[in-house]
Amino acid sequence: MSEIEVSDEVLRIAEAIIFANGDPVTAERIARGADVSVAEAHAAARKLQRTYAVKDGALEILTLDGAYQLAVKNEYSEHIRKTLDEKKNTALSNAAMETLAIAAYNQPVTKSFIENIRGVDSSGVVNSLVEKELLEECGRLDLPGRPIAYKTTDNFLRCFKLSSLDDLPEIITPETLTEPDPDSEEGTGE
Repeated sequence: MSEIEVSDEVLRIAEAIIFANGDPVTAERIARGADVSVAEAHAAARKLQRTYAVKDGALEILTLDGAYQLAVKNEYSEHIRKTLDEKKNTALSNAAMETLAIAAYNQPVTKSFIENIRGVDSSGVVNSLVEKELLEECGRLDLPGRPIAYKTTDNFLRCFKLSSLDDLPEIITPETLTEPDPDSEEGTGE
């Protein structure tokens, strides 16, 4: 049985779909995206696998339970791990701590909600916290534009040694800082 021929354009589309998904992608999904049959999608993915295998590059296409995923070849994984660990283990900036506090006490929140409270663009900070797995997307709000909502993660709880969001400290406001008036009925115990 001979391999199904696919055009260079279908190969490029399949490669883009496999790359953009990040996770393993089925031939069915490739076929839908490339407007080809499932057999053509399989043929394109297998041809891409062979192309990457003979290339002297750092990437390969894996087959995982019938799905295809672009991955770094094993000999480069330690180098990648070092940079990812480095990024995840960097100290949080004041902006990141502010953003986490806003999200933790008000979740789910949108980027625009955070920006409204902080008074500055917070897209980069939110994206960084998502990469560090301290915030995650939790759907879209039923508002104009259907903005993405974010919430804290289990990793956030672990990092801050909280068993749940109920363990967050009480928010201190100017009202809670003032002591009760000793002449009022509340302070007399009467």
